[in-house]
Amino acid sequence: MPYRIDIASPPLDALDQLVELGALDIEAADNKLAAIIPDAVKPDRVAAALRIGTVAVSAAIARDSGSVWLLSLGEVHIGSVIIAAPEVDATPRALRLTDSLAFGTGHHPTTALCIEALEEALTDKIPDSVLDVGTGSGILALVAMMMGVPHATGLDLDPDALKIAEENSRRNNLSERLELVLGGPDVLRGSWPLVVANVLAASLIDMAPILVRRVASRGQLILSGIQCSLESEVRRAYEQRGMRHMRSQKRSGWSVVVVQASW
Repeated sequence: MPYRIDIASPPLDALDQLVELGALDIEAADNKLAAIIPDAVKPDRVAAALRIGTVAVSAAIARDSGSVWLLSLGEVHIGSVIIAAPEVDATPRALRLTDSLAFGTGHHPTTALCIEALEEALTDKIPDSVLDVGTGSGILALVAMMMGVPHATGLDLDPDALKIAEENSRRNNLSERLELVLGGPDVLRGSWPLVVANVLAASLIDMAPILVRRVASRGQLILSGIQCSLESEVRRAYEQRGMRHMRSQKRSGWSVVVVQASW
């Protein structure tokens, strides 16, 4: 597991050395330096590279279910969307997300891909509602509402994630337009003109029979959390159930797939 190091009065070439060692994130201020180091690089190797006796080691914080390692959550720009932690100095129109264990900070490629796909889907027409399956921090539902969708429903199997999503909705003055439901798509009735699901490929395949029933006539379904090697399997699961492939996009080994109901 990656770990954090803190160094007081670092050498002048410390940044270059840490980049060479594969540091996952680096922050420098007030003649101090912090970095997240991969577990394959031992602390004594870091100390040797920096020509210092020892480095202070502590636990690093895993973000987005351990898929992203950052010292702190800074401002993120995805298309026209700006995401920032509450304490970060950012534009008033930024989506403010509380630092938490819930997935969805804006830093993971799948989140960025979903936001870009949402923005494209909403360019021509704003639907009256959106369903966010596996809502996590609520980021995708909140982004959709900030883009003009009047109402969103967020689903998650984790009650703690729903609490975070509710907190984020209140922080952004969107709580009255967001409905949060514990469970998967099988606990709902009805259909939505736009559905987004950013969960792992295996889950997308398993819930395909139910998830397609949550898509309204000619509605769109945005699927992500898909490793590129599994994209064809996910597409097949939905195309076999009457969904028509619209487009796909890849980034850093991950894919987003947009399909449309043929009924």
